[in-house]
Amino acid sequence: MNRSPPRRPPAAAAPGKVRLIGGRWRGTRLEVPDVAGLRPTSDRVRETLFNWLMPMLPGANVLDLFAGSGALGMEALSRGASRAVLVERDPALATALRSLAARLPGGEAAQVVQADALAWLAAPPSQAFDLAFLDPPFTAGLWSTALERLMPWMSPDAWLYVEAPHEAGLELPEGWGLHREGRTRDVRFALYRRQPAPAATLPADPASGMPQPQTIE
Repeated sequence: MNRSPPRRPPAAAAPGKVRLIGGRWRGTRLEVPDVAGLRPTSDRVRETLFNWLMPMLPGANVLDLFAGSGALGMEALSRGASRAVLVERDPALATALRSLAARLPGGEAAQVVQADALAWLAAPPSQAFDLAFLDPPFTAGLWSTALERLMPWMSPDAWLYVEAPHEAGLELPEGWGLHREGRTRDVRFALYRRQPAPAATLPADPASGMPQPQTIE
């Protein structure tokens, strides 16, 4: 009797690279090791995001949680942020980020913290961030806990970027408004801004509306 040969397990995806796409470090390549759950934000999504962020980014204090390849935090520094804290649990990824920062002129503006992001957020806030990137591994379901713990770290007029699957159904804490959002086939990416507390309750303007989602093919 003929027997089919045993099926081989699929080959692991080869490590790759992403590049910084704007600013003083434009074209710099970032290593993307073969690490489970690592899914760097695509070039096209980052280009859209940083076009949205252009007016607020110069001089900003930035937090890149679940930093991974560091593409978001390092892109922010490349485009004018004054400082970025990149929190990454994986030792190899954290080492690669420190090595990258040491090679870049002005790279000392990047502080790489090897730590579990949720545990790091649980500490008493030591500074206020103007912008935070929240893009955890999709299979871990960490958005709600991360959002809750992140709030005390954010400045009164802060901005927050969140990337998640379409079905995640995220709800931000009270006081945050949607600025812009977009979609690809696999993800919804959205930029929020902290809203000042209203001095009085005013009727809604029926002519105003939320910005339309931007779809990236």
